[in-house]
Amino acid sequence: MNVGILGLGLIGSIWARHYDAAGKLAGVWNRTAQPDFPHWKSSPEAVAAAADVVQIVVADPPAVRDLLHRILPALGPGKIVVQSSTIDPGASAEFEALVASRGARYLEAPFTGSKPAAEQRQTVYYLGGDRGLIAELDPLLATVSAHRFVIGSAPQAASLKLAMNLNIAAQMEALSEALTLARRAGIDDDVFFAALGKNASYSGVTKLKEPKLRAGDFSPQFSVKHMLKDLRLASRINGCEDFPVLDTVRDRLAMADRAGFTDEDFCSLIKLFK
Repeated sequence: MNVGILGLGLIGSIWARHYDAAGKLAGVWNRTAQPDFPHWKSSPEAVAAAADVVQIVVADPPAVRDLLHRILPALGPGKIVVQSSTIDPGASAEFEALVASRGARYLEAPFTGSKPAAEQRQTVYYLGGDRGLIAELDPLLATVSAHRFVIGSAPQAASLKLAMNLNIAAQMEALSEALTLARRAGIDDDVFFAALGKNASYSGVTKLKEPKLRAGDFSPQFSVKHMLKDLRLASRINGCEDFPVLDTVRDRLAMADRAGFTDEDFCSLIKLFK
């Protein structure tokens, strides 16, 4: 079973190189042409024609929708679409039905793990769809990931991904505020992070972002624009209209976006305090 990648952004390009090293890459395409990339194809249609599995890793539901409509004629029995963009549950149900209308199969496979995790094959997938299909695809997805959680339906997997990102974004805002409070009190970063390391609130977010916050390094592992998009999607889910933390952190990310931090890592939230 081989795979084609649609979307050579921060994560898609890393996965594509892992697949290529394993001899499983059938083709790649990106909206901004990268003809020197291994197995480059001139169109998403060409990737879909060449690959058993088409894995989509793009920015948002409209981008996924556009690609699916383009590759639809190339889909049919025997073809599989693995949708790994972060989307909302309504879009997930729509896309699953669209793929099924061609006799192809669909797996919702959003993921967690930023650039360093992808490079180390430590991506974690949240899988939603047919259990048999999940088992069939496990060896392929294991090429680029460390863990694959079976969540339930495709919309449930999309929902869980948004829930995870809400939690991460909220932790980042809290960490930014706590570190700024300590710095304004004249407390050294070494003291702050040493104390936090023995505190119940220490988390994976802290571990990942501590070096960046210390160095003032805002190069993207996960950009402001993508986290803002995800929280906007979460805000539109029925039943999530009265979430005060979601609303607050979404608005903070929108402030960072307006301040010109859109392509920086979302730990640049701390710069809003300057």
